[in-house]
Amino acid sequence: MKKVAVFASGRGSNFEQFCIAQKEGCLSGEISLLVANKAGIGAIETAQKFNVAHEIIDHKDFSNPDSYNLALLTCLEKHKISFIALAGWLRLIHQSIIEKYRNKIINIHPALLPFFGGKGMYGQHVHKAVWESGMLVSGATVHLVDAEFDRGPIILQEGIQLSHSDSPEAIASKVLKIEHTIFPKALNLLLKEKITVKNNRVIF
Repeated sequence: MKKVAVFASGRGSNFEQFCIAQKEGCLSGEISLLVANKAGIGAIETAQKFNVAHEIIDHKDFSNPDSYNLALLTCLEKHKISFIALAGWLRLIHQSIIEKYRNKIINIHPALLPFFGGKGMYGQHVHKAVWESGMLVSGATVHLVDAEFDRGPIILQEGIQLSHSDSPEAIASKVLKIEHTIFPKALNLLLKEKITVKNNRVIF
């Protein structure tokens, strides 16, 4: 069975949706590992709840980026990981990991890319930017990961209508529901289907 590692930096609500999808038989693979960037985050509690192995790899514990990235790769190899899902992971994935797992790393972004993406655009920063723009549509995007923040080819997107009265917090709540639906669906597609990337498009 194809083994999946989930990288998380926070509460891990999308990670929990993966675990639920697997328990319900909706994933053609196994959520085998949580990689957390620090101790005490909610995602670790979820890993313990669903009996998923977890490793804490904090970049602050390493003297240089090369040793940190090597530790990530070694961890992935130890757990025989085939695919990676970034669920609220805030660090840019190094080229060495992208090359080893080319077209096998996916990320969820809480907006309709290519809008409201890039460095520093995560979590509530995104929803505040959407609110400030006056946009009446937002949504979530699942995409393949490349060497730039939020620039990889798109796998799935889903939008939702906003109202003039929606606050950034209300937008976040609406978008999170979409994330919880499309992220497991996108991961399952990646696990089940062979893909090619042509003209910046994912073809199953």
